[in-house]
Amino acid sequence: MTRLDDTVSLVTGASSGIGDATVRALAAQGSAVALVARRKDRLDALASAVEAEGGRALAIEADISDQEQAVAAVKRTVEELGRLDTVVNNAGVMLLGPVVDAPTEEWDRMVALNLEGLLYVSHAAIPHLLDAAASEPRRVADLVNISSVAGRTTRVGSAVYNMTKHGVGAFSDSLRQELSGRHVRVSLVEPGATSTELATHLRPEVLDQLRARLADVERLEAADIADAIAYIVTRPRHVAVNEMLVRPTEQEN
Repeated sequence: MTRLDDTVSLVTGASSGIGDATVRALAAQGSAVALVARRKDRLDALASAVEAEGGRALAIEADISDQEQAVAAVKRTVEELGRLDTVVNNAGVMLLGPVVDAPTEEWDRMVALNLEGLLYVSHAAIPHLLDAAASEPRRVADLVNISSVAGRTTRVGSAVYNMTKHGVGAFSDSLRQELSGRHVRVSLVEPGATSTELATHLRPEVLDQLRARLADVERLEAADIADAIAYIVTRPRHVAVNEMLVRPTEQEN
């Protein structure tokens, strides 16, 4: 394991769930962390908690589905924290339901955040990650994209969400091949059922179906996924974890 002292991380979707837990995990490894999300009050509270533990945190209110805001968040991170070594593209939304008679504004939200937001942040961050990978202290940098078990399989009522998460996987593996020779590691993390706020955005009838399907499954906690992310980014320079699927023990698919 290599600690993250003297490095800087950026985490999107940092105001709750996996993002919040990831911020804490990276800060515990010694990284300064930029917290990016739309809910500034939560970001400020999390930044205060990190600093109370001796860490360094920067709260950045931004909607990364807007390219200008995504680029500005990366720029501010580098300007105020000095560099950028690790990016965790965690922000996303899961709006399940059948395609027939679907409210297509839900599709727009998923494509905008799950795909475009991830692309905008990645594109803005890559030059800085390349710089970090060419310098001390680690001479390696990390881009971690959070997908889902839905990026591995398909399910009735999940068509567009499946599409976005399969897209994240395809983008990640192609980019991995593009950047691996320059020591920027691109990793994909695919959580199974996890206790977060993700399902709270579902329409009531869809939420009921999801709860019934997972009624007998002990779900993962956000900290379980944050632990996986921390494992990936603290590997030695010559070790790349390309993909990690993390399911609850009782979840079949």
